[in-house]
Amino acid sequence: MFINQISVFLENKSGQLSEFIKLLADNNVDIQALSIAETQDYGILRIIVDRPEDTAKLLKDNNFTCKLTPVLGVTVPDTPGSLTNILSVLAENNISLEYAYAFFSREKGSACIVIRVEDNDAALAVLKKASIIK
Repeated sequence: MFINQISVFLENKSGQLSEFIKLLADNNVDIQALSIAETQDYGILRIIVDRPEDTAKLLKDNNFTCKLTPVLGVTVPDTPGSLTNILSVLAENNISLEYAYAFFSREKGSACIVIRVEDNDAALAVLKKASIIK
């Protein structure tokens, strides 16, 4: 399924992440997944939240630089090899993975993977054809 991810650029300094998370908590934003990639000067925080459009507006109103990005959320069995199946199907169809991260599923026995590719529609089609996504 397609989901909107928010990418936030944070200055790489003490307290920046805490300030960001407090803003979300104070506004009852439920973080469902989080990934941080960092460089020497800044970090890119990628989050999946319950209200992405409202949250992006909140962040912009509070001077955070952010961007909404459509990504694929894939629910798979929480068993060894599930990620291998996804990556193999993408590779066999010449679909390059830009990045991925996982988060806990609320459904027992399942895992959730967020994947970012150049062409979400093509990735969705091949994952459906391989019966990875229903």
